[in-house]
Amino acid sequence: MKYDKDAAGIIRGVGGEDNIASVFHCVTRLRFTLRDDSLADPAALAAVPTVMGTNRQSGQYQVIIGDKVPDVFRAVVGAAPRLAGDGASTAEKPRSRNPFAGFFDFIGGVFAPILPAIAGAGLLKGLLALLSFVGWIDLGSPTAMVLSAIGDAAFYFLPVLVAMTAARKLDTNPYVAVAFAGVLVYPQLVEVLGSGEAIDFLGVPVTATTYSYAVIPVLLGVYLMSWVERGLNRIIPRPIRLMVVPLITLIVVAPITLVALGPLGTFVGNGVSGGITWALANGGPIAGAVIGALLPLIIMTGVHYALVPFILTNLAQTGVDKFLPLTYVQGLATAGAAFGVALRAKSKQLRSLAFSTAFTGVMGVTEPALYGLVVPLKRPLVATMIGGAAGGAISLGFGVDAYVLAGNSGVPGLPGLIGDTFAWAIVAIVVAFIVSAVATALLGFDESAYADRAPAASDEHAERGSVVVASPATGEAVALDTVPDQVFASGVMGDGCAVRPSNGEVVAPLTGTVEALFPTHHAFGIRTDDGLEVLVHVGVDTVALNGEGFAAHVAQGDRVAAGDRILTVDVERVAETHDTSVIVVVTENTGGEMSPARSGAVTAGSPLFALAPEKETV
Repeated sequence: MKYDKDAAGIIRGVGGEDNIASVFHCVTRLRFTLRDDSLADPAALAAVPTVMGTNRQSGQYQVIIGDKVPDVFRAVVGAAPRLAGDGASTAEKPRSRNPFAGFFDFIGGVFAPILPAIAGAGLLKGLLALLSFVGWIDLGSPTAMVLSAIGDAAFYFLPVLVAMTAARKLDTNPYVAVAFAGVLVYPQLVEVLGSGEAIDFLGVPVTATTYSYAVIPVLLGVYLMSWVERGLNRIIPRPIRLMVVPLITLIVVAPITLVALGPLGTFVGNGVSGGITWALANGGPIAGAVIGALLPLIIMTGVHYALVPFILTNLAQTGVDKFLPLTYVQGLATAGAAFGVALRAKSKQLRSLAFSTAFTGVMGVTEPALYGLVVPLKRPLVATMIGGAAGGAISLGFGVDAYVLAGNSGVPGLPGLIGDTFAWAIVAIVVAFIVSAVATALLGFDESAYADRAPAASDEHAERGSVVVASPATGEAVALDTVPDQVFASGVMGDGCAVRPSNGEVVAPLTGTVEALFPTHHAFGIRTDDGLEVLVHVGVDTVALNGEGFAAHVAQGDRVAAGDRILTVDVERVAETHDTSVIVVVTENTGGEMSPARSGAVTAGSPLFALAPEKETV
C-alpha cells in the first residue's frame, strides 16, 4: 500500500499499537484515543511525510493529514487490523464519557451492524405470512419449511450475532465471543434446559431456561468476558496467550453466564419487556398519542435502539409486538410533513426537495425528510408530532400488532404488520400521514433559507479573471485566526476565512465537483475544473456529533454550482456543545494570491474572497 511506511511511522509516533485504544478519521485528521497520551512523540510524527501537524483536543490525539486521510487511515488499520473495528474506513462515534449517552451508543453499536440480517430475515417471515394469508403457500410444505428456516435462523442464533458486535464494541476478541455464544445455543444444552429438567455444573444448579432469540444474557456474558480477557492479558506471558487466554476465558465466562448472568438477564429482559408490553397493551389511545408524538424526538436521540432487545423478546415469546407499529406511524407522519411542505412551498428548490423526501419517507427512509426538512424548518416537526399522536392513538387504541421485525417502517415493510389487526394498522399510518401533511400546511414555515437564488453577482473581489469563492453561509465573516481550532487558525490547512452562521443553510462556495463528503456531513470539499480545491468545515470538532444535526443534499461526485445548497445544519443543536463557525479554506491553490476576505455581514452565495490569476512573467 502506498502509505505503509507513513502508517508505521504514525503508529510508532503515537506510542505503538498497544497504546491505541481506538482510531477513526474525519475529513482532515486521524483521531486517536490513546491509553497514555504521554507516550506520543510529536517530533517523530512531524517527521512522517504525510503528517502536517498534531493536536490534542476533546480527549483525542489528533494527527493532521489533510485530504489524504482516508488512504492513510486504511494503511494504519492495515498495519494494525484490530483497529479496523467493523472494517469501515469512515468515522466512528467516539465513546462518550456520559454514562447514559455511552449506554445508548453501546446499544446502537451492537444492533446497528446486525439490523440488515434481522431486517432481511424478518421481511422474509412477513412475506411468508402474506403468501400464507392469500393461500399461495402451505406452511406445512417442504418449501415453506426451508423458507421458514431462512427467516428464523437470524433470530434463533441472535446471541451469536450479538456476541460478535458486542465484542467489537467492547474491544475484546470477537471470535472467542462467538464461541461463548455458541455454548448458549448448543443443541443438546438447549434441549435439556428447554425441557425444564434440572441440571448442575460442579454441584451448582443451572437454571432451566433457553437462550435462543435472547440478547441480554449474551450481552452480560460478553461484558464479563471483556474484563476477564483484559485481566488475563496482563498476567499471561505473551508467548502462550494465544491458547491460554481463550481457554481460561471460555471456562470462566460460560459457566458463570449459565449459572448466574443468563438467568439474571432473562429475568430482567422478561421484566422490562413485560412492563413495556403491559404499558403498550393497557395504555390505550392516550399512551399511543403520547408515544406517537414523542417518537420523532426518541429516534433523533437514538434512544429507540435500547428498545430493540425488548421488541425481539416480545416477538420471540408472544409472536407480536405493539411498539413496532408506532415506528410505521412515525415514518409516515414524517413523510406527511414533507408532503405538506411540498404543497405549501413557493420555492421550486424546496418543493422539489420536499416531494423527493416525502417519497423516500413513504418507502421507509425518513432521514432525508427528518433532518433535511422537518427539523430545520421547525414547525413541520410540530406537525409530525401531531400526526404521530393521531396515528399512535389509533394504533394502541385498536391494539395494532407487528408480527415480525421487517427492518423497514414504510411500504416495503408492511408485510411485518399482516395479521388480525392489519386493517387498523393501515388506518393508523394513513391518518398519521394526512394529519401531519394538513398540520404542516396550516402551521406554515419560514422558507427564506431555501429561496430560489440567482447566481451570485460580482463585486469588488471579482476582478476580471479572478476565481471568486462565495460565502458558504449567511452570517458574520471573520478572520481565520479567530477560529478556536489551532489547525485551521494557523493556516496549516490553507488560506481562507470563517463565517459565524445565523441560520443552518450551507451552500457551495464555487462551481465544481463534490470531491469529498464526509459521512457525518460536517464537512465537504469541492474541486473546480481547473483543479482548485476548497474545503468547507462546519463547526469545530463536530465530527464528534456523528452526524447529529447535519443533513446533506448532495452526494460525493455530484456536480454543483456556486450557491447550491449542500448541507442543512441544526445550528442551535450544534451550538449547545460546539463552536459553529463555518470554515472555508483553499486546500489546493491553482490560482494566485488570495485577496483580503470580506468581513462583517455576508449572505450565503455572496463573494467572500477571490484568488487573483498569477501574473505572467516575460
